[in-house]
Amino acid sequence: MSGHNKWSKIEHKKGVNDARKGKLFSVFSKEITVATRSGGGDVNFNMRLRTAVDKAKAANMPADNITRAIQKGTGEIPGVIYEEFIYEGYGPAGAGVIVEVTTDNKNRSASDVRSTFTKHGGNMAGAGAVAFNFQRKGQIIIARDAIAEDKLMELVLNAGADDLQTFETHYEVLTTPNAYAGVADALSKAKIPAASSEIAFLPTTTVPLSDADKAKLKVLTEALEALDDVQYVWTNEEE
Repeated sequence: MSGHNKWSKIEHKKGVNDARKGKLFSVFSKEITVATRSGGGDVNFNMRLRTAVDKAKAANMPADNITRAIQKGTGEIPGVIYEEFIYEGYGPAGAGVIVEVTTDNKNRSASDVRSTFTKHGGNMAGAGAVAFNFQRKGQIIIARDAIAEDKLMELVLNAGADDLQTFETHYEVLTTPNAYAGVADALSKAKIPAASSEIAFLPTTTVPLSDADKAKLKVLTEALEALDDVQYVWTNEEE
């Protein structure tokens, strides 16, 4: 999910209803708590946390929610202990699906993900069965009107980005996972807003789907994304 398809999903999510917005805030809250627990609660020294907080603020997540998520991570207030897992599976016509989960109950999450695959015509796969079709990359999407291309190119390449791709409506900045935090930090310091910023699973091999199978895959991915423990869903559907 990169380029044009990624931007269309961002535009679609601008009009999410209250229920979807609540799920989005839950995703960011977990990211902030996990980032805090792994690297501390100071955004000046924890780049993963700074990026998570920036994403939450961009989505208009209330400041009190952000503060509570950080305090759960530092242990200042009681909170559950989250673990991160990756599940792999297949959708219609063999499309690969990767599901990122952050949960306090692995058995519950595995059961929910498995049953959702089954209910929507897909099936779970073993570790590594799907992931080889993807690469882990930092992916930052920026609107075209936020900055001139040459200025953005200089900024992100100096910060360690691998590539900058330009589309009609937006830019796509790609980094290695290790360089991601530094690039995101450079953009944050330059006050350049990101429409989307994350370490993503981007497909190296894509699967062409019929319109009917695309519709089925959309239903499957949306059902997976609606699960409480699911953070992100990635596919290798051909755009």
